[in-house]
Formats: sequence, structure tokens, C-alpha cells
Amino acid sequence: MNFLDALKTSASGLSAQRVRMNLIANNLANVNTTKTEQGGPYKRKDAIFEAVAGQVDFHKTLAERLNPAISEVRVADIVNDSNAPIMKYDPSHPDANEKGYLALPNINVVEEMVNMISATRSYEANVTAIEATKQMASQALDIGR
Repeated sequence: MNFLDALKTSASGLSAQRVRMNLIANNLANVNTTKTEQGGPYKRKDAIFEAVAGQVDFHKTLAERLNPAISEVRVADIVNDSNAPIMKYDPSHPDANEKGYLALPNINVVEEMVNMISATRSYEANVTAIEATKQMASQALDIGR
């Protein structure tokens, strides 16, 4: 793996974790949203990642087929949580049903914060890998002088 491939791998990780952090922020911001444009409460969203082999030309494609290695990550899909909403008795709320129950999003704030910490740590790890790659490239140039 050369320096540019290492940077590309880390950059794809940064991009994927940024999408994940944005989704978590949306989930936290909509924890009390009872009515959306689609009707019903907000549905929690989550990112599905997939590994992608970086292929540019025939030689790299052939080498990848002979010796498979994962070099990038991307967001394959953004899915809505399929769990049922939390039903809370609040007959005074304008969005309550005829029995007085309010449908709230099934979002656990603690779980979302743990996911945010995990995404942040993954983001920081990719930044550290980029910094290490830059230092190695710089030192290689210094050796060549």
C-alpha cells in the first residue's frame, strides 16, 4: 500500500463516520418529534457501512482478485429503525390519538450518545492515521534529499 492509498482509505473512513455522526445528531434532535411529513413519529436512522476494494486499473483489479484486500469504506445505505414507537399517555397533546396516547420516536438518548462517542473515536483514529501517513511521507522525502 502506498501513501496515497493509505490517505484514501483514511479519508473514506472520515467521510463514513461524518455521515454517521450527522445521522446521530438528527436522531437526537428529533427525539421528541411526534409528527413528520410522512405522518407518525420520527423514525430513527442508522448508516450501514460496507467495505469497498479500491480498484483503478486492470493490474490493480487483477492483484485484488488474486489477493483480496479491503481498502475503503462507504455508506451503503441509510435505514429507518423498524421498532414500534413508544406510546405515552398524554391526552392534552395535540398529536395524541383518540385514546389519549402519544406516539414518540423509539430513540434511546444514552444509546445515541454511546454511538456518537464511538463515531468520534473512529473519526479521531482516521485523523491519526492520516497524520502518521503524512509524517512517513515527509520523512521519506527527507531521506531522499
